Amino acid sequence: MNENSESAENADTWDSIADWYVDLLRSGSALNDFNRDILLDQLPADLTGRQVLDLGCGEGIITRAVAARGAAVLGIDPSPRMIGHARSGGGVEPGSAAYAVDDACVLATVADDSMDWVTAGLALNNVPDLDAALLAVRRVLRPAGSLVLTVPHPCFEAPHASWSQAADGTARRVVGDYLAEGFWRSTNPEAVRRAGNHHRSLTGYLRALLRHGFALEYAAEPSPTAAVAAQQPQRAGLPPFLVLRAAAAGSVESK
Repeated sequence: MNENSESAENADTWDSIADWYVDLLRSGSALNDFNRDILLDQLPADLTGRQVLDLGCGEGIITRAVAARGAAVLGIDPSPRMIGHARSGGGVEPGSAAYAVDDACVLATVADDSMDWVTAGLALNNVPDLDAALLAVRRVLRPAGSLVLTVPHPCFEAPHASWSQAADGTARRVVGDYLAEGFWRSTNPEAVRRAGNHHRSLTGYLRALLRHGFALEYAAEPSPTAAVAAQQPQRAGLPPFLVLRAAAAGSVESK
């Protein structure tokens, strides 16, 4: 099946796939657990007294984990149905968690200079305007604050990427239109990106961070865990995600 298409009739949205997505995560998704864990690795083990914004929180998988480290966390997402699931998710002790419907490109519910950390787990690839989102993140971060983000690995999750089989029977990822930055949508009914995704190159993410005065502190392409490889054997040899940590420091360069 062809995975990708630029448009489709009756296109899915995050609201329309919310119930399916929540069932996927809560029934046991090794890939999403892996994403949560590599993001958490970039945060202090003890976040007591810290204020954290979880941008694009979805059903709260990262929000709950950060709150468990003692932080007061605000999870925001543009999907009302996703926020409804997050509010019913529970499990936020010993810290506290609140949720709000909000646009990551605006962050209207978040005050200036109010956050010590911003987490964005598989979120910035869903925003239509990366510059606006990073500008909003800079606004809400305190001067010593940091952003930790993960995105689907830009090289291997580009539009029109596909799977093939080598002569020895092993799966191989065929790189898609890596340089074709922009919105794309999967036609695979079991793919989360049927709700759409904004593809950007690795350089696109890095230059956007620099443009908005972030100082890159960490970058990694983590190897899949054994649990990920067991659920999706074809991914065993590929990093599914890119993880970046950047401090809100430095001057903002002109575009």
